[in-house]
Amino acid sequence: QVEAPGSYQQDPWAMTDEEKLQAVPLIHKEGNELYRQGKGQEAAAKYYDAIACLKNLQMKEQPGSPDWIELDQKITPLLLNYCQCKLQCEEYYEVLDHCSSILNKYEDNVKAYFKRGKAHAAVWNVAEAQADFAKVLALDPSLRPIVSKELRSLEARLREKDAEDKIRFKGIFSQ
Repeated sequence: QVEAPGSYQQDPWAMTDEEKLQAVPLIHKEGNELYRQGKGQEAAAKYYDAIACLKNLQMKEQPGSPDWIELDQKITPLLLNYCQCKLQCEEYYEVLDHCSSILNKYEDNVKAYFKRGKAHAAVWNVAEAQADFAKVLALDPSLRPIVSKELRSLEARLREKDAEDKIRFKGIFSQ
């Protein structure tokens, strides 16, 4: 198959370290474009590829060294974008894992708290969701309108679930 110049993308495993570093911003941009088009799964795959390139480079560095930290700081926004795609695809436990790993290293990452809060809310971890949203407000009070909307949505879902449970379990103990 003949491909147009510039359209061929080499697999990360076949790239040199320099090619990987040059490819990451391009792959990131492709992921952003796919996300804007509403193609969450495809965008997630692009972000994953970019993360893989950087992780491969990071493995060659001493953990905690300036180069390792610099690569880690490039991985974090890609991982947050990946998590946003996973939220869209309703893959909440993956979001919980990745956001928690980011927060273990960067305790003040507002986006990681927000995305983790949304994932906790989606899987009915109410106390954890509320704690994460409270942390978002503590770190960035300007996000109050967005956080309030998420908390109202969670409360509405809880009321709906309680109403369903009352109907489902009505009379179960009176027999």
